[in-house]
Amino acid sequence: MAEKGAFFSTAVSKPIKCRAAVAREAGKPLVIEEVIVAPPKTHEVRIKIICTSLCFSDVTFWRMKVPPACFPRIFGHEAVGVVESVGEDVHDLAAGDMVIPIFMPDCQECIDCKSPKSNLCSKFPFEISPTMLRDGTSRFTDMNGEIINHFLWISSFSEYTVVDVASVTKIDPNTIPPNRACLLSCGVSTGVGAAMRTASVEAGSSVVIFGLGSIGLAV
Repeated sequence: MAEKGAFFSTAVSKPIKCRAAVAREAGKPLVIEEVIVAPPKTHEVRIKIICTSLCFSDVTFWRMKVPPACFPRIFGHEAVGVVESVGEDVHDLAAGDMVIPIFMPDCQECIDCKSPKSNLCSKFPFEISPTMLRDGTSRFTDMNGEIINHFLWISSFSEYTVVDVASVTKIDPNTIPPNRACLLSCGVSTGVGAAMRTASVEAGSSVVIFGLGSIGLAV
């Protein structure tokens, strides 16, 4: 793994040109092309994606031809990366931090986020959003200036992406390799959340699990 500092610059955050896998049409092959990733705004961080995996949710919405489908779009939401730069009012994250993006926001302030029995933030309700979490705009444009839509507030099929701090969790890079850590971003966290909060599974409980994909194994 590269040393801290290899993935970010101390210069003022500016737009970044990088490559991304862009879905232009439903069910059509993704196109690897150059895109512009805007700097992070207030409560946002820009992340250099280190590892990303393919979730079946990506495939489902890639195939979909009716709303909430929308194109062009950058898919991907199960990932791990390094913070490249931060926007205003970001206090718990800094450039160089290893993080995983989480598609279920956690504001850490509302009654549901503070509750041990809920995993659905009431301040930022879950939705299949094509934009950023707070201001309803995109941080992606193609080389012709056309807006490219987000997916689940993450869009990890890009070398760089911008994510709201409510959807980012800092991790220790020394405890887990990136190609394993990316699974915590969706499959594992979904399984744990389903077991501990949605199903209220407690220590000593007897349960039946149908399916042993990453979600089932996490449960």
